[in-house]
Amino acid sequence: MLAALTEFFEAIVPVVKAEEPEEEVEAVEEEASAEEESEPEAEEAEEEEEEEEDPEDTFPAIREECAETKICHPFKHHFDECVERVTKASEEEGYEDLEYKEDCIEEFFHLSHCVNDCAAPKLFATLK
Repeated sequence: MLAALTEFFEAIVPVVKAEEPEEEVEAVEEEASAEEESEPEAEEAEEEEEEEEDPEDTFPAIREECAETKICHPFKHHFDECVERVTKASEEEGYEDLEYKEDCIEEFFHLSHCVNDCAAPKLFATLK
């Protein structure tokens, strides 16, 4: 069965086999060995370039600062209270059977909006 399938595909798809002269094979092998020797040096240079190019992301730190500001503190306080309330409720018996389960989406969006409004000007001021 397998032989029949192989013959069928060989009849449809032409099979081409090429032989390389021995001189070309030796030249290709020499080039490959020369490339292998120079690859570690090239990889080290690339790694150094990557390390130098990646500046530290300041946005998370700016967002943390903004969340603690006088303007955003009430939103963070409401969000933290909500998270605490939901966590306590989820640990109680029968929580899985409740029809309505509170989430903190609204509080999260209020906090995110305030933090982003505060952080955006600071972030863009630090960019080049």
